Amino acid sequence: MNILIMGAPGSGKGTFSSRLKETYNLDHISTGDLFRENISNSTELGIEAKSYIDAGHLVPDDLVNRMVLDYLKNKMPKDNDGYLLDGYPRTLEQAKTFKEATKGTDLDVDHILYMDVPHDILKKRILGRRSCPECGEIYNIYFKAPQKENVCDHCGHELSYRSDDNEESLKIRLSDYDALTQPVIDFYADHGQLKKINADADFDDIWSDIEKAIG
Repeated sequence: MNILIMGAPGSGKGTFSSRLKETYNLDHISTGDLFRENISNSTELGIEAKSYIDAGHLVPDDLVNRMVLDYLKNKMPKDNDGYLLDGYPRTLEQAKTFKEATKGTDLDVDHILYMDVPHDILKKRILGRRSCPECGEIYNIYFKAPQKENVCDHCGHELSYRSDDNEESLKIRLSDYDALTQPVIDFYADHGQLKKINADADFDDIWSDIEKAIG
């Protein structure tokens, strides 16, 4: 089973990717991990990608496509029952190229999941995130607040938050996501492949919807 999972920051994509990977024995692939692996191993693709990154440029779609397809065709473990692609395709050109390159092969996509969450909920999920650096417990001041403000219920340590979890940064991240990814969502919807998941719900309800979507 081959799955693409899409969703904005804070949509729960990472959480449910982990569940999908474990439940269906999928190779969870993120483009970020592929870039780091190729660059650290100084592969031909990694050296080419690093030249763009070092120059302050975005890695071109063509190179991203080649890196993903190279992994799927040549490096994906044989003991998995398929793949779960996370964070790709990110642009319309990537989506078109990937669809054409995998059509009619074992790498063709079976399910495309879109984790749909309203922007106002995304903002609360991200801006309200707090974590305990001591025991790792996760909180949210809007949905799962600690009993005492900014103090961990379990170990009493002061809570912390990510520096990029702020209003200005989030606005840019969501704007970039919408501009790049909405055409991808429309592309798959037009082809009748998109399966929209209501990710503004309880964990069990979301997981139930995912299981129904992938049959």
